Amino acid sequence: MTTHTAHAVHQSARPDGFPAAADFTRVSFPVPEPAPGTALVENLLLSVDPYHRGLMDGGEGGFELNTPLEGRAVGRVTASRDPGLAEGDLVFHRSGWRTHALVTLGVDGTRTLRGHEDVPLEAHLSILGGTGLTAYAALTRTARLREGEDLFVSAAAGGVGTATGRIARLLGARRIIGSAGSAAKVRHLTGALGFDAAFDYHDGPVGEQLAQAAPDGIDVYVDNVGGGHLEGAIDVLREHGRIAWVGAVSLYNGDRSPAAPRNLFEIVHKSLRLEGVLVRHHTDLQDELEDFLVPHLRSGRIGTDTTVVQGFDHTVEAFRGMLRGDNLGKMLVRLDG
Repeated sequence: MTTHTAHAVHQSARPDGFPAAADFTRVSFPVPEPAPGTALVENLLLSVDPYHRGLMDGGEGGFELNTPLEGRAVGRVTASRDPGLAEGDLVFHRSGWRTHALVTLGVDGTRTLRGHEDVPLEAHLSILGGTGLTAYAALTRTARLREGEDLFVSAAAGGVGTATGRIARLLGARRIIGSAGSAAKVRHLTGALGFDAAFDYHDGPVGEQLAQAAPDGIDVYVDNVGGGHLEGAIDVLREHGRIAWVGAVSLYNGDRSPAAPRNLFEIVHKSLRLEGVLVRHHTDLQDELEDFLVPHLRSGRIGTDTTVVQGFDHTVEAFRGMLRGDNLGKMLVRLDG
């Protein structure tokens, strides 16, 4: 049956701390017709990500109110007036949080998916998508992890964290240590994902728990949290250690964590290097990432590591759940169809 009505999630208010369901509105509109140079895509999978929370506060580069939210998505072309896109093509694009979108090949990251047989579609929004690309860039370009080195990753049971652990093992890391927010997630890290050690950051100071897990220190820290995690990692890093700073979940939702770790001067004392990671600066690594990981996805050595919520109507619920830490791996929304 042909669908004539499309749906989108709009942000209708600025969150005060943790986003409320009432900060969002579901809007219906006619399915658009492609203009010359565009193609109509029916979305199949949507991504909800931590970075969305910061953009919801507005300001330069932030989300506008009462417009469809931006987000990574995978969909199928249903009609096209773009010569580079054909009906039936699977595409990655950034017009998510809606059921249908008009896209143009090469604009805002829109690209056709490479035809990897026996690779689940979910992989393109997780280990082969933005989270995997972030982890790969952090490890291979920013931190330059070397075989035999020891790694600590915070928020290790989330999307970037699980991808970091998977990729670091493939790159030859010696010991991989993770932090997470529950005992169940700790068990998941050491059991299902093969981390050498993990701890629940609620159980005590991060620095103390990390020092127990890595008594001889670490070489690399991939930081998804900031705050006390960054401070604790600086204490445990060996001389000439490297920090790839991906995110700062401890600062989301109006939390008032210290602006800088109290031991920041240790970066000088130990000759450490701290560098931020923005995935948009590493899109040229996409093919390299896929060439590296697809054989391991096919063999079953690694998985997609996703939590999938069913139904477009649950997009906001999935986003809020991701911020609460309800997910293992990457949180995705599969559209009804």
